[in-house]
Amino acid sequence: MKIGTRGSLLATTQAGHMRDALIEAGHDAELTIITTAGDVNMAPVERIGVGVFTQALRDAMASGECDLAVHSFKDLPTAPDERFHLVVPVREDNREALIARDGLTLDELPRGARVGTSAPRRVSQLRAQRPDLDIRPLRGNIETRMGKVTSGELDAVVLAYAGLVRVGLQERATQVFTPAELYPAPAQGALAIECRADDVRAREAIDTLLESGAFDCARAERWVLARLEAGCTAPVAAWSTRAEDGTIHLRAGVFAVDGSEQLTAEATGSDAHALGVEVAERLLADGAAAVMEK
Repeated sequence: MKIGTRGSLLATTQAGHMRDALIEAGHDAELTIITTAGDVNMAPVERIGVGVFTQALRDAMASGECDLAVHSFKDLPTAPDERFHLVVPVREDNREALIARDGLTLDELPRGARVGTSAPRRVSQLRAQRPDLDIRPLRGNIETRMGKVTSGELDAVVLAYAGLVRVGLQERATQVFTPAELYPAPAQGALAIECRADDVRAREAIDTLLESGAFDCARAERWVLARLEAGCTAPVAAWSTRAEDGTIHLRAGVFAVDGSEQLTAEATGSDAHALGVEVAERLLADGAAAVMEK
């Protein structure tokens, strides 16, 4: 089976892990590199559009160019696509990481330090904690982003810790934030493995990778996004934990990009869909729509 993936180190590494797991389960599999719009257009993701990293992979599956696709779940549009069958394997660490010069933490960065990130969710939270920072737009793969710190162009960058762990560069993090310190993106650290819904062989193969607890938590977080009608680049964050009895505790927040306002809500439940909608409704009742428009 051909596994569609983007060509970056992170994408091929995480797709390679899934290939190896499938082979171990008795299924022949190999990687197929697919170029996406997000790989050739370095404009901010919110300007290019939701699904910029995933649509090309889905198109390749639909056309038969590949049988499976490996996505970062947080990059997928929230609307279900009935053409595909989706599972989530074991989830990696969902926290955010700072990579700063001289081993500095966020509190230790000097006034006016240049910090790179283009995610509105990160920008808003950084501005709320350190309004003095000079936040610069940032795109590119992990090596490119961290290279801007090494070269002195930036004092620090903020990345998903999961990506660093997957490519073995976690020691480069000078600070790993708790989810409460810097709310992560919904489904951060979770991969989504897809195949065509009518491909019985591929469905059976990827079902061996399913980790139901990770799937439920990631789905609950993404239902917050869906109910808020916000895309993957909106200033919305969510994180959840699952107890042994299967109940999920979900926390979410929406943020004004200028850092002036933030709303948070949380709830516990056993149904991912209902829980995500409940938390989103609480945010909306508190004025989330107006905060996101700022």
